[in-house]
Amino acid sequence: MNETGEFGAGMRPEALLELALALGGFALFALLVVGLAYLIMRVVFLAVPAPAVVRFLSWRYLIHRPTNLIGVVGIFLGVGALIMILSIMTGFLEQTRKSMRGSLSDLMVILRASERRRPFDADKILEVVRSDPRVAAASAHLSWPCFITRPGGNSMFMLSDPQLSRNAFVQLAGIDVDDEKSATEFHASLVRAPIYGESVADPRNPFAPPPEYDATVGMPRASVIVGDQLFEAHRLRRGDFVTLIIPVRDEQSEYGFAAKEREFVVAGSFRSSENEMDLERVYLERGQLARFMAGANEEDPLPAGATSVSQVLIKLHDYERDGQATADDLREKLRSSGAVDGNCLLVTWEQFRGSLLGAIENERVLLGIMLSLVLLVACFTVFAILSMMVSEKRRDIGILTALGATPRLSLLVFLAIGFWDALIGAILGACTGVVLALKIDRLERWLSDALDVQIFNRSVYIFDTIPSVVEVLPVAAIVLGAFLCTLLFAAIPAWRAASLDPVDALRNE
Repeated sequence: MNETGEFGAGMRPEALLELALALGGFALFALLVVGLAYLIMRVVFLAVPAPAVVRFLSWRYLIHRPTNLIGVVGIFLGVGALIMILSIMTGFLEQTRKSMRGSLSDLMVILRASERRRPFDADKILEVVRSDPRVAAASAHLSWPCFITRPGGNSMFMLSDPQLSRNAFVQLAGIDVDDEKSATEFHASLVRAPIYGESVADPRNPFAPPPEYDATVGMPRASVIVGDQLFEAHRLRRGDFVTLIIPVRDEQSEYGFAAKEREFVVAGSFRSSENEMDLERVYLERGQLARFMAGANEEDPLPAGATSVSQVLIKLHDYERDGQATADDLREKLRSSGAVDGNCLLVTWEQFRGSLLGAIENERVLLGIMLSLVLLVACFTVFAILSMMVSEKRRDIGILTALGATPRLSLLVFLAIGFWDALIGAILGACTGVVLALKIDRLERWLSDALDVQIFNRSVYIFDTIPSVVEVLPVAAIVLGAFLCTLLFAAIPAWRAASLDPVDALRNE
């Protein structure tokens, strides 16, 4: 888009040539599809168990009456748009499910502390969980809210801006590196190329001091790994110092809590498949976070009674087969062993993200319903065209009936016209919809480059390409639905044609 807001006004000559070639290719593709539809129609024409006069008259009326093409085009657009949009929405749903599953693992044990019981024993919980043969890996997490700042940073400025204030408050996630790599996509987020940040020096030992940090100068500092977008929001560099401030329980305080702060060194950044996660999470070793919360130094042993776990992530060998059954069994085992109490939850990742996944599924269903209205309009157009044709062909119908044609033959002629409309439109729409769905990402990139306008903003979503999943059963259901709907609408004028009295038809003409 140029400065005047006109599309294509500033297009390069080679872009115009590409556009012309693309249009020519699409025209060639349309001709091939039309030729394929014609061949199929000829085969069906000969194979349909109907009188030859029905096939002849229906085909002749279809070819020599151009207004029938309006119904064909409507069915073509409805079927093609429905297949393409539903394939893209299915792709969005699948990609979202994969990304969320990667960051959350398959099952989650959410530990809720109470006055009667604190803290939980992470080793005992992991022992019970790992004893189940269906469990592939498990990782203990310690999550805690935190305020992040750094010398010379802009955290205070963020607090004065309602839009930026969320970047100052983050979620600390204390993890055990080896367990986390086996239970989640943590390792993949470390080796994935960052957009804004800097990768850790050694993904095998991500919390090792970065090369830019001299541990012999000053007090030793533990390492943290910052989300890619949070890294950019605070303008961090690998080796920078950040100060983390956390609220902890303090019975001596007037408010029941106190703030603790400690300085850490940034070992690098991670880039997950979730934008929200990259904007609000900071990783550090679980033991270091537990010491921080308990007020112990980095090298001190973990104090007795310190909180060391808030949730456990569980990865299964086969989640699709054993997910819900394993969750039910583990919930009972953990409670019977005394590792957790009744306040704790064990949920699948789908249950944890149920509201978001449900919203995407609802959007897909609503889009399908709205696009189905296009098919209904196209079918109504077929109904209107056939109704006009019956009124115009009253004389022909009367002559055929007077010559011995039965009402059934008149009915079949007009039903066959609707059948040809549905066949041509559905075949063209299905072929075009499937091709566009499979090539939608390449098509969008080419159009964005040729027209100099960003159609799909990849920075907003959790994936870099437009996802699309073409499923055979939905495509078949759409094509079959188009056929049935068209024949249903065509049956009304066909019944009118079969009900005409030949004497009245000839007298009126």
